[in-house]
Amino acid sequence: MSDIGSSSSASPALQSLALLAIGKTGADIERLVREVRQQARRDKRGLTWDDIEHALGADRMAMSDDLRWRVSVHEAGHAIVWSLLGIGEVESVTLGMGDMGQVTVRRFTHLSQTEDWLTKTMAAILAGRVAELLVIGEPLVGSGGGEGSDLAKATAIALDAETSLGMAEHQPLLYRLSTRGFDMLTLDRDLAERVNARLLTAETMARGLLEEQGSKLMKLANHLNQAGVMSGDEVRQLLGMGIGRDDEGGET
Repeated sequence: MSDIGSSSSASPALQSLALLAIGKTGADIERLVREVRQQARRDKRGLTWDDIEHALGADRMAMSDDLRWRVSVHEAGHAIVWSLLGIGEVESVTLGMGDMGQVTVRRFTHLSQTEDWLTKTMAAILAGRVAELLVIGEPLVGSGGGEGSDLAKATAIALDAETSLGMAEHQPLLYRLSTRGFDMLTLDRDLAERVNARLLTAETMARGLLEEQGSKLMKLANHLNQAGVMSGDEVRQLLGMGIGRDDEGGET
């Protein structure tokens, strides 16, 4: 158990605590530290890094070993494809947050938002599901279902490309923005086929990268499964990439 006042371990300990604190407000952290300090006093001992680390992770979602491994594979897939496609920078990868896991990404806004950029974005969003298929053989239902799911996000991008972004081969000048949303896909079979074709292209892109990086996918997933949280720098180090920063943030 490391003491909170130890200068030799302060830097890595602070980084670990910062990653665990993702999603919490300053007020949340202040309250949490106050509570663990009070408990330490009742126990008649000093406050430790381990006290704070345990408290920060106490509200993480409890998962079976099997589910934890599946989520680790899923999030590792996202992290690798986001990194290798050069359209965003991974800031952190965590288990037990949001819908079981979360990759926080700073999306690059200096890039030209072309059709290729859209396909790469969809590939990164679908990469978690692809990783599960490659490693485990089947995906969790968490990839789909709600409007905030990976499948919904990727489908929305493909639908926009075909209806409102001027990228369709069929009637590219026709702007169609419908309040019916995904209902358009049920009503228009040809549109659904074109949207699905875009999704398949993106999925193939993600699959090619993850098959090529198979050993690194397993290494990253294993590390995440054990640690529960990884920094973007750790992801890039594992992939043999440099460290850099850019602008806009987001999550997958």
